[in-house]
Amino acid sequence: MALVCNEAVRKSKPVFTELSAEDEEDLGPILMESLCMNCLQNGMTRLLMTKIPFFREIIVSSFACENCGWVNNEIQSAGKIQDQGVRYTLHAVSKQDLNREVVKSDYAMTKIPELDFEIPPFTQKGALSTLEGLIDRAVAGLEQDQPTRKATDPEVASKIEEFVEKLKKLKDVETPFTLVIDDPSGNSFVENPHAPLKDAALKITHYKRDAQQDSMLGLQACTEEEKPQNTIEDLRNEVLQFGTNCPECNAPAETNMKLVQIPHFKEVIIMATNCEACGHRTNEVKSGGATEPLGTKITLRITDPSDMSRDLLKSETCSVSIPELDFELGMGILGGKFTTLEGLLLNVKELIVEKNPFFVGDSTVPERSNKLREFGQKLDEVISTKREAHIILDDPAGNSYLQNLYAPDPDPEMKIEKYERTFEHNEELGLNDMKTEDYQEQGVDK
Repeated sequence: MALVCNEAVRKSKPVFTELSAEDEEDLGPILMESLCMNCLQNGMTRLLMTKIPFFREIIVSSFACENCGWVNNEIQSAGKIQDQGVRYTLHAVSKQDLNREVVKSDYAMTKIPELDFEIPPFTQKGALSTLEGLIDRAVAGLEQDQPTRKATDPEVASKIEEFVEKLKKLKDVETPFTLVIDDPSGNSFVENPHAPLKDAALKITHYKRDAQQDSMLGLQACTEEEKPQNTIEDLRNEVLQFGTNCPECNAPAETNMKLVQIPHFKEVIIMATNCEACGHRTNEVKSGGATEPLGTKITLRITDPSDMSRDLLKSETCSVSIPELDFELGMGILGGKFTTLEGLLLNVKELIVEKNPFFVGDSTVPERSNKLREFGQKLDEVISTKREAHIILDDPAGNSYLQNLYAPDPDPEMKIEKYERTFEHNEELGLNDMKTEDYQEQGVDK
């Protein structure tokens, strides 16, 4: 294989960069001479390492053979396997839904319940496409061996041809249908074209993997010898450092970790990363305790600039909403954060408005861009307390917190509600499969 790229220059830049027509120093894709699996002659593979907006890093590969004309395009996730699996359920009701961007990893299962159609994991390579592209890909896969089937088993070929016609009719969307993408690795993605508003047609569920799914992904539980020997007291008294990769450019970086006690709440683990390659700084918070018996819903009426300085802990299982702006940020987005209320709202603005490639640049739709700009202005008014608003933190795990400025007395502007989790909440938290009743008795019987 012959690799064509300027390695010295690449090492001085982030590994994964945003696609930009204005970047004059962009070296473009990596060119690699490789074997054509169709004619066994040499062709050329192009590798592009980039990032999907609101998602993560991927490697796009494109092979073309000049000898026989065979082409092949694939994507691979370049990010780590996520802490939780993800399930996207999309109810397609119009042709606009067919244009949604979709990332499907090798590990993902794709299903259309109305046709009793399922594509198991590992039967297709990862793809960066649209919903229409996924349907076309499924049709092409079924039609691939039809000439052979017609010669050897005409009855089966006829049934497949009939089913292919049903798949093709989905693109007319004469009848609504459901697309389910279930990915234990957490590395698949379906676009929400209505961002920053909630998408009523798209349901995103994060879940904990079971042992079988971990085995499928090649993950194993730590043995006793591999478990860290640090005690809780060690974590309280020192800052731990470990090597990781920058979440922005994937370059090697150092992450600092510290166990911190939040007053009137609980202990949390704060992790901070500073990347020397691209300058990106990030901090993430993980709950240091167990899942609480009840979920917590915190509602604050923002009335004064001092509210912006309230300490705030948003766990990775917490959703954020602002009813006056018809805005909702689902759990898992932005991750866990320990910041102030102002810091959280600025993070929301940065994610939804300032770094939104779907609505900025040459491909933007004016109506969407104007709507997004208007949302940013309204959010600025909320931050400056010129617009009355409520912020709601809803955490089914009960591990989020908003500072009470009147503590230990009740806060007149803040309402804290404890509630019983639903079956769906427990499913997302992985609690439905945890069976601890009579555990000791069963162990003794064995």
